[in-house]
Amino acid sequence: MAGPFLLASGGLLRGPKKKERAMPQYWLMKSEPDEYGWDDLVAEGEGTWDGVKNAQASNNMKAMIKGDQVFFYHSRQGLEVVGIMEVSEEHSPDVTTDPERWVVVKVKPVRKLGKPVPLKAMKQNPKLKELAIIRQSRLSVAPVTKSEWDAILAMAGE
Repeated sequence: MAGPFLLASGGLLRGPKKKERAMPQYWLMKSEPDEYGWDDLVAEGEGTWDGVKNAQASNNMKAMIKGDQVFFYHSRQGLEVVGIMEVSEEHSPDVTTDPERWVVVKVKPVRKLGKPVPLKAMKQNPKLKELAIIRQSRLSVAPVTKSEWDAILAMAGE
């Protein structure tokens, strides 16, 4: 919310600083494993997801809150969901690009999936026909519904 508003009574109306949710939301974030893969995140313990230069992906990152769950997807090589991360710090300006326009979030690894879930298999699952990365293959940060999340976990044997 953009600051306080003056009420007719002369008092100030202040909105919440950010939207609070009772339940975490679910996301999928893509990274090329030769540039930054699951093992890199695990080695760091916490990573900064930066370099996203797509308005829709950036807006998705702005919607993330601490505790949201995120699938880590290896793009270009592998083309598969390999692990689960958690948002550990909400968005801040991306100083590696244009900090007035783009943002970063911090994530921590939660666990590697029992078995990776390939994109090819996700495309064949009718429960995932509306999955954002199937409909918009170039989107690097995308929302995942609870039912899609559960379907992917089932495909991973979890």
